[in-house]
Amino acid sequence: MACSRGEANPSAATRIKLFADSAGYCQNPACAQQLFVDTSKGESIHFGEMAHIFAASDKGPRADTNLTAEERGSYENLILLCANCHTMVDKAPDDYSDSKMKQWKRDRAERLAALFGVESFSSRAEVRAAIEPLLTANVVTFETYGPGSEARFNLESDFPAIWRRKMLNSIIPNNKRILAVIDKNRSLMSNHEAKTLEAFRQHTDDLIARHLTNADGGQRFPEAMDMMMVDNG
Repeated sequence: MACSRGEANPSAATRIKLFADSAGYCQNPACAQQLFVDTSKGESIHFGEMAHIFAASDKGPRADTNLTAEERGSYENLILLCANCHTMVDKAPDDYSDSKMKQWKRDRAERLAALFGVESFSSRAEVRAAIEPLLTANVVTFETYGPGSEARFNLESDFPAIWRRKMLNSIIPNNKRILAVIDKNRSLMSNHEAKTLEAFRQHTDDLIARHLTNADGGQRFPEAMDMMMVDNG
């Protein structure tokens, strides 16, 4: 997802924010292309490209000569697209204006809710039923490929690359889905669960930073998430 446009190249924080907003999908709301895809050989292919709304150069699509290099590389001037949509918007700039592309970013949260199948539920049990498969999938992935798994001892595998791929392709997108479901049904949460949810949100943001920019540290997975929307008795 790198951009090679000199001073218009976005910062690490901007790349993290774009990835977090996309949740692993093209930010064109009419496109449902996943940006990270596993092949049958266990390899990972990514289609994510950071597109400039106003061009990085004075002669590019939708150019605005009044913008500084820093403004051209800012979050507000970037959108994360699949390779096809990036080519499309740059080859037909008259059809894809800056206002339309900015609207894409504003519409993305609503589009993701539909893409993830997010809906309002009438009970806590329904919310739990929606998030439990995602939590379980993440646990299985972590136990199978995580830093404490047996996979790290397999000298014939590229363990760090496999774990990073699983994190970007599975765990982080699942976390974003979980957040979307619970955010849609916040009225069913207790005060304690609201704090747990925000800790989980920070945990997800820190995972993105760690696996996109090699940042150190961050919020650990809050164990209370295992009981989110679970009623005893």
